[in-house]
Amino acid sequence: MRNSALHRKIVLRRPDDWHLHLRDGAVLAGVLPASRDFARAIVMPNLVPPVVTARDAAAYRDRILAALPEGQRFTPLMTLYLTEGTDPSDVEAAFRDRLIAAVKLYPAGATTNSASGVRDLDRAMPVLERMAAVGVPLLVHGEVSDPEVDIFDREAVFIERVLAPLRARLPELRVTLEHVTTADGVDYIRGAETNLAGTLTIQHLILNRNHMLAGGIRPHYYCLPIIKREHHRLALRRAAVSGDPRFFLGTDSAPHTVAAKESACGCAGVFSAPVALACLAHVFEEEGALDRLEGFASLHGPAWYGLAPNDERLTLVRRETAIDMPPAVDTGDGPVAVFDPGFPLHWQVITEDSR
Repeated sequence: MRNSALHRKIVLRRPDDWHLHLRDGAVLAGVLPASRDFARAIVMPNLVPPVVTARDAAAYRDRILAALPEGQRFTPLMTLYLTEGTDPSDVEAAFRDRLIAAVKLYPAGATTNSASGVRDLDRAMPVLERMAAVGVPLLVHGEVSDPEVDIFDREAVFIERVLAPLRARLPELRVTLEHVTTADGVDYIRGAETNLAGTLTIQHLILNRNHMLAGGIRPHYYCLPIIKREHHRLALRRAAVSGDPRFFLGTDSAPHTVAAKESACGCAGVFSAPVALACLAHVFEEEGALDRLEGFASLHGPAWYGLAPNDERLTLVRRETAIDMPPAVDTGDGPVAVFDPGFPLHWQVITEDSR
């Protein structure tokens, strides 16, 4: 990364997004351009119906590529949705053919479109054992769905009840604990000797639960895993700026229409893709760690997934005047509101039309 005086301009390798929801159909076409700053992204498979086979993944990849605007360079890294009936041979073949980059574990009922997820992990052990043998990464939504467990405790309980026993049983399995939200998750990753990493989102680095609940409910801050207490947010920040290669960016940008968010039972998800890098530069600037931004956004993720970092560079410029927040993204299913961090943004990605 090359910095100019007073950090007015930063040049870094083009980042990747290691956790992204693109949805399908009209929403896919509407939100895909918002990921233009990223060269690659791990694309989540929790569609309706979910992406459970290699054939499903190939078809979804083709729909994404067909929806790309002319001139946008973007590589979707596909994933499969783990079920108790997932075929180990199908997973192995898809991975060896480089059709998929990983398999995603959703505990049944834990988040959006997770009803088809795993209820009994023992029934998924044949495919997990095959994944461990051939090196297929497992991506984990790290929450239990037990209704008796408080929603703010579900990550810590998942680590204790599910993840730690799984990793003890299959220590060679490469696991990404996605969208880490607690100090417990950070400490667990730091305590692992091998085969464990974690992604961090934009909203969890910026918000605590007071931002969502104090003074009125803000539905556009509601996501799963839910935003936690301030000491958890600070632990996530320390992890992000630490330079530890086991932590890297996964925005978990998750579009829902305004109508779906602002309803009696609003959907979980924050659509951060359009402002992700501006927000991230703000966080790293606040932490005095702009020199470590490139590692977190551009280098640690590719190293974890065994890929080369992008050769292309991207420039961020700090404007004296705050940049305008992007408007809601129009889709054929309705507008999708862009994440508002609650403070002015001064960092801007430079493109030909923003110089």
